[in-house]
Amino acid sequence: MSTLFHSTNMANCHEYLVLLLIWFVSFILFRTIFTKTQTHHRLPPSPRALPIIGHLHLLGRIPHQALHKLSTRHGPLIQLFFGSIPCVVVSSPEMARECLKTNEISFLNRPKRTNVDYLTYGSADFVMAPYGPYWKFMKKLCMSELLGGRVLDQNLPIRQEERERFLHFMLKKAGKGEQVDVGGELLRLTNNIISLMVFNRRFSDDDEEAHEVREVLEEMCELAGRFNFSDMFWFCKNLDLQGYAKRLKDVRDRYDKMMGKIIEEHEEARRNKKNDPWKGDNAVNLLDILLDIYEDQSSEIKLTRENIKGFIMNMFGAGTDTSSVTIEWALSELINRPDVMAKAREEIDSVVGTNRLVSESDVVNLPYLQAIVKETLRLHPTGPMIVRESTQHCTIDGYDIPAKTRILVNVWAINRDPKHWKDPLEFMPERFWKSTLDVRGQSFQFMPFGSGRRSCPGASLALHVVHTTLASVIQCFGWKVGDGAAGIDGRVDMEEGPGISLPRAKPLVCVPSVRFSPFPLS
Repeated sequence: MSTLFHSTNMANCHEYLVLLLIWFVSFILFRTIFTKTQTHHRLPPSPRALPIIGHLHLLGRIPHQALHKLSTRHGPLIQLFFGSIPCVVVSSPEMARECLKTNEISFLNRPKRTNVDYLTYGSADFVMAPYGPYWKFMKKLCMSELLGGRVLDQNLPIRQEERERFLHFMLKKAGKGEQVDVGGELLRLTNNIISLMVFNRRFSDDDEEAHEVREVLEEMCELAGRFNFSDMFWFCKNLDLQGYAKRLKDVRDRYDKMMGKIIEEHEEARRNKKNDPWKGDNAVNLLDILLDIYEDQSSEIKLTRENIKGFIMNMFGAGTDTSSVTIEWALSELINRPDVMAKAREEIDSVVGTNRLVSESDVVNLPYLQAIVKETLRLHPTGPMIVRESTQHCTIDGYDIPAKTRILVNVWAINRDPKHWKDPLEFMPERFWKSTLDVRGQSFQFMPFGSGRRSCPGASLALHVVHTTLASVIQCFGWKVGDGAAGIDGRVDMEEGPGISLPRAKPLVCVPSVRFSPFPLS
């Protein structure tokens, strides 16, 4: 999530450009003076910048697309100024390797941003935490406990039950011949999976607390993605020109109160469990694992309640819409490519048969399905840009990169590099059929979950949800494009929309038809 906040900010900036030019005309000489101080460095090539705003005027509604166009004119390594912030845009696998592997130690921090820093209790979460002892401890904890194989196996029944709930809903809609906002229902599915994993609690549609949870988290994500003057212009550092301070305080107070109540309920249940071991639920949930560490006086790192709240915020922010959007894009591509859909169904039927629902254990035997997911992540990465900030001076391709420079690795552009991909704009799962490329970011032409030490620790969970849910909707339903989702040719419109997880511009609205019903409709 946080690696995409920076790109979303850019999409919101145009409404402020005229205002900025008027308000800060007195600073017209700033860029000239600043540029002169940099002449002793051999910096990457740069397009012409405007005073004060730098290159902000070159960013369009979809930042990664605009940056890709700039890179085709100026090269795979270019320098831009977003206000007074120096940035280097990386748009080739070779340059990405130099940043994320050769010079990885220089780019292990994420840039601090005002809105996000406040919402995460001063970067007390995991995603935005600076590289150091706390971050290393949490990464180890994620891989061994919170998101490791043992916990994922224990939570398999949660994923299975929520997937069946989703399929029941789709079967009812199919029986009535009604349209469905597929993306909205997929988001509900992934949100419930995360809720059950974190709290051991499923929020029903008429649950007022569930509504508050979703409302607060949506507002926090919206504010985290807002362009803030103080991040881009040094002379605005202590000013609240956009009036965000009040909204930030309000939404964090609401989240704090909500999470405080949930944590207290869990602590009370834990005390009751100690007094009566046979009382209560034995199901594993992430909040209890975090509370175990919080209460452990011998732990190498002492967690605070703010650390716990921040991590849970990360889980909901990064674990819900990213998976649902990936499935939505994959289904969109398959509807537009009936031949690929038919091939995927043939594989599922041959491996699973026609008498039971596909399961997570089947995925290892479904290589074409895996190729479809990889090709979806290549064309529609939910992390279109990896954002880092240099902590020390380094050299990339012979160019000097000073400390405090932001690095934007344009994954979206790299995934479309014609030097590394044949017919890069075409949806062709066959390119991954016998390919050694995997999702772990070892090859810098394909990094759907980032690369190196700060790659996404939730990749395994995401892939469990994406593969099995996509296989289920392929196995169980036919799909007819509904109102508003089709382009002028009747196919699913594939335009991207602005947002932190590369959403579709138009919701995928479809009418499902039953192909296979794995359980009686009730």
